[in-house]
Amino acid sequence: MLAGVFQSNGGGLTPQVRLEKLATVLAENTLDLIVCPELFLSGYNVPDELPKLAQAPDSALCEQVTQLARQNNTAIIYGYPEREGDFVYNTAACISAQGKLIAKHRKMLLPPGHEVDLFTAGNKYTLFELGGFRCGLLICYEVEFPETVRALVQAGAQLVIVPTALYDNWGVITETLVPTRALENGVWLIYANHAGVENGRRYFGSSCIVSPEGKDAARAGSQEQPIIAQLDLERVVAARQRLPYLPDLEDFQNRLKE
Repeated sequence: MLAGVFQSNGGGLTPQVRLEKLATVLAENTLDLIVCPELFLSGYNVPDELPKLAQAPDSALCEQVTQLARQNNTAIIYGYPEREGDFVYNTAACISAQGKLIAKHRKMLLPPGHEVDLFTAGNKYTLFELGGFRCGLLICYEVEFPETVRALVQAGAQLVIVPTALYDNWGVITETLVPTRALENGVWLIYANHAGVENGRRYFGSSCIVSPEGKDAARAGSQEQPIIAQLDLERVVAARQRLPYLPDLEDFQNRLKE
């Protein structure tokens, strides 16, 4: 799988401009998958605007994403505020290269701040098949819990995808914690952040695609840019054979029950 991240500027953009920028990236790069940041369509640090920008999955804006996927033969994962009745969710959706909605994850763990006031928490993990990979989908804060990634991997995930909105005071997350999650689970991990400044808060950038060995396959700087890396299943198998954390943990837990 040839996968990319579109590390887009976070602030001062309309949803339409965001989609135009994504269209340009897709036109310039032939990819199997591209991952956009958390709340890509709306922006993240816009708490007063988020309820008004919330979309149904079949809205005109979401349909434009579907068209981009189909036109470019590229699967797209993107974040948006999703409205369902009286509820608004922090959602990430996966649209296949054929333009089909194949996964939708509602953020289960909401960090302190405006998310708690604005969003309803999701209540289930999200796994799906894409390009021969068993994929798990998390959003931002959720990857910071070792239990979430481990649960996805125990359910078969070989690739964990994480749209995020990481500010510049939390660089340790993308530089240290995310590679650790990949290493300790023997899993590919894609972490897609914003760049730039949005309403006075600066994003850290540093989106990354991390191998099952915990090493960068690609990493962005602090500015808007795409990054690309080739993912392969053989490295998942090799990493788990070399460091058998999962079976050793299961054996250890069983012995504790004796």
